[in-house]
Parts: sequence; structure tokens; C-alpha cells
Amino acid sequence: MSVVFIFIDGIGIGENIKENPLATEKWESFSSFTQSNGLHNECIARESESVLFKPIDANLGVEGLPQSGTGQVTLFSGVNASQKIGKHFGPFPYSKTKPLLEKRSLFHQIQKMGKKPHFMNAYPDIFFRRAEKRDRWSATTLMTRSANIPLNTTQDVMDGKAITAEIKQNIWREKLNLSVPEITASEAADRLLSAAKEYDLVLYEFYLTDKAGHSMDREYADQIREVLDLFLMHTINYLPEDVTLVITSDHGNLEDLTTKTHTRNDVPLFVMGDIESFRDAESLVDITPSIVKALSKDLQA
Repeated sequence: MSVVFIFIDGIGIGENIKENPLATEKWESFSSFTQSNGLHNECIARESESVLFKPIDANLGVEGLPQSGTGQVTLFSGVNASQKIGKHFGPFPYSKTKPLLEKRSLFHQIQKMGKKPHFMNAYPDIFFRRAEKRDRWSATTLMTRSANIPLNTTQDVMDGKAITAEIKQNIWREKLNLSVPEITASEAADRLLSAAKEYDLVLYEFYLTDKAGHSMDREYADQIREVLDLFLMHTINYLPEDVTLVITSDHGNLEDLTTKTHTRNDVPLFVMGDIESFRDAESLVDITPSIVKALSKDLQA
């Protein structure tokens, strides 16, 4: 059994109003979990034999607006990073929380079990030059590097083994002038599902939802939805029986375009497959332990 973990930055559970970009049946992927018109606060937590949807807490018992740095460290370590430093912090990991990703991350825990984790995102050369010069890494890239897993490069994209941040590879070509072909969202999803045959845990990070939330631009938010929803639906429709799909976020944002800031809304937890391991999850703290639990089952058999 393997786990595909799709982390979507900045999606919370907001009001059921037309101004909420997430509260629409056009989100076919979210609707398939909620059995409603997308994702909003009138959606009822639901559970079937193999599908789970429930709201989980992103505030972590700390006042103020949740931030990516502490939220993601919490997601990828199982330790409450906000409580550890007494505040929310972001967008990058706080100095005192970096060891959680450098030594105790989800990837490290999986490796200690004899399992193979993999990070699907690819990065252009300019990213490596800037990150290495500043020694400033995101939560996912710090976790990956600290687990001695190479980050994917342009060559991995060309070889069809990695996925770019915007899924279709169009921004790399249009904004960075890189000679990479445009692919469909379905083709990108196939790469993700193919990796699940080789690795025990496959992580993909999508951050443009958070960017769209900060932009307060509904048209941009809808453009993001069209691509991401196709990617998610293809993953859902072709998910193998022996693969568990996990989708969650680090904090709210996109659901409220009246503000540039994050929100204190709950975030969704969507699971397809082994829902038993995730049934008791209540906050970001519980995601890493739940994934570890799911991947431990075949060791106990």
C-alpha cells in the first residue's frame, strides 16, 4: 500500500456564498468528497467505506492568523510548531522549528520504517541559485533535502518524472523562457499515480491557491481552479485500490477574497482509501501520525 499526499496551500472552509471561490459545483473534486456544491461551512463531515471528509483545525491553540511556516512544519512533522514558538510564523520555517523538518519529519519517519518517500515537485535552476545563496528553503524542500532526497530539476520535468508548481508547465515556458512542453492536468496526474507504483509515499505541493487568495482576484482564482480540479479529478478517478489519497491544507485563504490575509477557518481533510487511519484526525498535528499509521499496516500484517 502507498499514500499519495496532495498538499494544497491556503484553502479553508468558508461561507456558502457565491463570493467564495471554493463554494461551487465547478469544484468537482471537492464536491465528490462533500456531496455538496464544492467546499464550505455548510458541508457536513461524511464517511463511507473508503471516502472521508472532515474539517480539521489549523489554528493550533495559538492566537492570530495561521501562517505557512508553522502550519506546514506541523503538517510535515506531527508536532505543533506554533505552540512550540508561541506564535504563527511564515512563510518559511522558523529557526527553532527547522529541526523538526531536518530530523523528525514525515519523510524521516517513513524512512525509519524502511519505506521510500518522494517529493514530486520540480524546481528551475533559478530557484536553486536563490535558495542556496540565501540558505532559505520552504518546509517541503527543507524536509526533502534533510532526508537526503534530491529535489527534482528541469531535466526531471523533461523526462516526465516530476510536476511543476502550476501543473501544466506553461508558466515555466511563458515566464522563465524554458523549453519545456505544455502538458495537460491529466498527464500530470498520471505522473503522480505512476510514482505511487515506485514509492511508498508521494507528496505533491500546490501553492498557487494561496497566491490567488492573496491577490483577491476572482478571475485568477477561477483559472487556478480549472487546472487543479482537473488534476484532482483524474487522480481520484484513476486511483489504484492499493493507494490511499490524502488532500489537506495548512490554513485558510482562498475561501475569502475580501481580505489579503489568511483566515482562522478550519481546513478540509479529504481521504480516499484507508480512511480508518485518518478517522480520528482533528488538526494539522494529526496528519503525519495518520500517514505513518496507514503505512505501518503492511508491516504489522
